[in-house]
Amino acid sequence: MALDGKILARSLDSYRAGLQRRTRETERLRQTIYSKQPRVEQIDRLLSETVAAAVAAAVSGGGDPREEIEKLRDENLALQAERAELIAELGYPYDCIDDKPFCEECSDHGFIGKKPCSCLMEIYREEQRKELSSLLDLSGENFGSFRLDYYDDTPAEGGGVSPRRHMKMVYTACLRYAESFSPDGENLFFSGGTGLGKTFLSSCIAGAVSEKGYSVVYETAIELISSFERARFDKGEDAEEGEENVRRYLGCDLLIIDDLGTELSTSFAAGALYDVINSRLRSRKNTVISSNLGIDEIRRRYSPQIASRLEGEYENLRFYGRDIRLIKRGL
Repeated sequence: MALDGKILARSLDSYRAGLQRRTRETERLRQTIYSKQPRVEQIDRLLSETVAAAVAAAVSGGGDPREEIEKLRDENLALQAERAELIAELGYPYDCIDDKPFCEECSDHGFIGKKPCSCLMEIYREEQRKELSSLLDLSGENFGSFRLDYYDDTPAEGGGVSPRRHMKMVYTACLRYAESFSPDGENLFFSGGTGLGKTFLSSCIAGAVSEKGYSVVYETAIELISSFERARFDKGEDAEEGEENVRRYLGCDLLIIDDLGTELSTSFAAGALYDVINSRLRSRKNTVISSNLGIDEIRRRYSPQIASRLEGEYENLRFYGRDIRLIKRGL
């Protein structure tokens, strides 16, 4: 599972800020308890002294320190019991001001070895959801809200399947893709006219896959090509931003490219698109591409190489029906 470096950096900032906030809250609570019951503060000082005394006894050079250590341990346990009782009498959990990690799994490091801890991954998923929500309506666009009744149920001429029946198969393929997602190089190519649900189902997949903790980058073809241009031709911060975006396109678990064909048709755009598609195929990273163009139009607009990869390495899903936007407007 590849994590998005940009989102991980934000997640770590949020994680550390959360630790600092909880530390401050614990200290405020500690001072509140001390003011209400000064004996608790006195016990905390005594506990620190018994720990220091136990350490001194352990490292002293004279005689057997075990008897002294056992005596200090008994004193320590008695003080802890009294402290817990006093705090409970105030209506607080007995250990609410103890110096202990908020996450016992990673001791508040955020990582277990090199693997992000579940506490950090929870924040990562939320940050990724925020990122995607700035581009997509994840709350409204999900598999549960996809409506097949927008597609005509009349069989096509010549006995072909109706748009509704066909789109049910498309919907099922997208749902299966999201539910069984694994970063193993499975790809989808959506094609068909405007307003047929390509972006909607892309959003459904993005939301479902990101909830599993995989890194998802959604980008329009226009912005993707623009990032390549900034990385190649600009200088300074603009170039750095472009380079960072390109790294995200190539490294994420799932890249969704929307509206392919709306960007300016140039040899540079074709080359950048080929680099993305080919690089992700070689590294077996999953990609979903949607376009108003069919494979033959892709071949003419870009190159036979790009068309060949979309045709041979992607599951091609054709969208049929009337423009849903017009249906909603009663047209």
